[in-house]
Parts: sequence; structure tokens; C-alpha cells
Amino acid sequence: MPDTSLDALTVASFLQANPDFFDRHADVFANMKVPHPQSTGAISLGERQILSLRQRNRELEWRLGELVHNAGSNERIGTRLSQWCCGLLAQTDVQRLPGEIALGLAQHFDLSEVSLRLWGLDGLHESTYGQPVSQDLRTFADSLKTPYCGDDTGFEAASWLNAKPASLALLALRLAPDQPSVGLLVLGSDDPERFAPDMGTDFLQTLAQLASACLHRLASR
Repeated sequence: MPDTSLDALTVASFLQANPDFFDRHADVFANMKVPHPQSTGAISLGERQILSLRQRNRELEWRLGELVHNAGSNERIGTRLSQWCCGLLAQTDVQRLPGEIALGLAQHFDLSEVSLRLWGLDGLHESTYGQPVSQDLRTFADSLKTPYCGDDTGFEAASWLNAKPASLALLALRLAPDQPSVGLLVLGSDDPERFAPDMGTDFLQTLAQLASACLHRLASR
């Protein structure tokens, strides 16, 4: 039995070493038939190349469409983030900052539920955002090095929301990366995939950093 694998490699090597073969033997190229990729028939090598190019073109168009879609999505997110930050910077009453953080996120990012609790800030008056929290919750917030995302609603912080979410994110707030937490931001959604456990958290971490930076205005009073 001939070694067809070796023969195929030999032919392929020969064609690579002789790229002008089909120029010198145009009749071979014109008469060569190969299996059709989508049927049991045979087509010429030229037709097969055209089909391959069309398929590759469709794949490139799909990838381009995906890039355009992602670019538009990122632009919208950037616009919303800018609007939220502008609201924080424009707030002159520091006692309204917690509300600007929480309500601004709900407004600009279409979140059905947002809650925020703060502690250890001398300039914070007693309000909804300054209500007491348990030591266990503070310890939990201290342990959050990155935002939590998932559908576990058994957390103490989940009870702060007006309605039980299908998914939620928990963001610890710190005045500096190496300091204990001074707050916990809870984002809830009725979409179970909005805060999936396997999602990236870089953007949520950015939100936490920006919110934490605003709290310096409360801590300095």
C-alpha cells in the first residue's frame, strides 16, 4: 500500500518549492477538480478558491461588525461614566455626595437597584447612607479585593435593596488601596446575566475607585 500521507506531503512540498508550476501547466490547473465544501459534487480548483475567499470575506465582515458594535458600546459607557463623574464634581454639598454616587449610578447605568452604606467618615451625618452596619459586614468589605459579582442574595448587604435582584455586584470603597474599607456599594439588576460570576470586573473596580476618591471630601471634614 502506498504511503498517501507521505505522497501528499511530497506534492505539497513540491508545489511550495515551485510556485510557477501552474503557470507552466495551466491546463492542469484548469482541469483539476476538488470536492465541493458544501456538497458531494466536484468543482474546479479556481471555483474552490473563490468559495474560500467568499467564506473568509464573510468572517472578516462579521469580525468587523463585532468591532464596530463593541466600539459603539464602549463609547456609550464612556459617555455615561463622564456624565456620572460630572455630577460628582459639580456637587458642592458634601453631605449629598453619597446620594450623588448611588442615585447617579442608577440613573446613568440603568440599574434597577443601588444601595450604599458608609462608616468611619467623620464628616458623614446620620442618614440612610450612614446607618450602622455589623462588624461582620465591615470585615467582609475589607476582604473584597475585587468586586463580587453573582446571584447570591444571602449577603447582609443584599437586604439593603428594595427588591431582591436576579444578580448583584458588591464594591468595597476605600480611601486608599492599602486601607480598611469605609463603605460598600451594592448594585442590583433584574437581569441574571448583568453581574455574572465570570464577568470581568475592571470597569466595576474603576467605579469603586472614583466613588472612593469622592469620599475624601467627607473624610477631610
